[in-house]
Amino acid sequence: MRIIAGRHRGRRLAAPAGMATRPTADRVRQALFDMLWHAPWGGRERVEGATVLDAFAGTGALGLEALSRGAARASFLETDRAALAALRANIAACREEARCTVLAADATRPPRAASPCGLLFLDPPYAEGVMERALAALAAGWIAPDAIICAEYATGNAVPPPGFALLAERAHGAAQLLVLRPA
Repeated sequence: MRIIAGRHRGRRLAAPAGMATRPTADRVRQALFDMLWHAPWGGRERVEGATVLDAFAGTGALGLEALSRGAARASFLETDRAALAALRANIAACREEARCTVLAADATRPPRAASPCGLLFLDPPYAEGVMERALAALAAGWIAPDAIICAEYATGNAVPPPGFALLAERAHGAAQLLVLRPA
């Protein structure tokens, strides 16, 4: 697993051993950022200068990819100790400590946000059905009114949650990406 583009292009990312963390595949991240860059509702300004939240961060691949492509800041929410260690190592390897905030917190019960984010990535465990709870919890301060939310589901299980408008949907193997905006 590596950073696909931008100033950290090619940087390999550490991942914890085992199946507890399921990093978003390189090809899925590439497809997601291509959508963000080129869709009518997207554009470079959606990423460049953005304040980003990578919820269920795992290795931090999505947030670090956004930083590599010009995002201003990134916050990461993660609860798993091994994933937190890999996340912190990946941030250090990219020398992005000054632009990152790592919170050992559950995205379904997040701490108070310092400021709302304009770009959010949610990649929860597929089998747990926590996407809707996380989005509802994050809506209380983490999600800017004009935010773009990139939500990864297991293929066939994606349904836009209440309160969010569907902008795009793509399937990539076991992953189904929904790009949402607050309704």
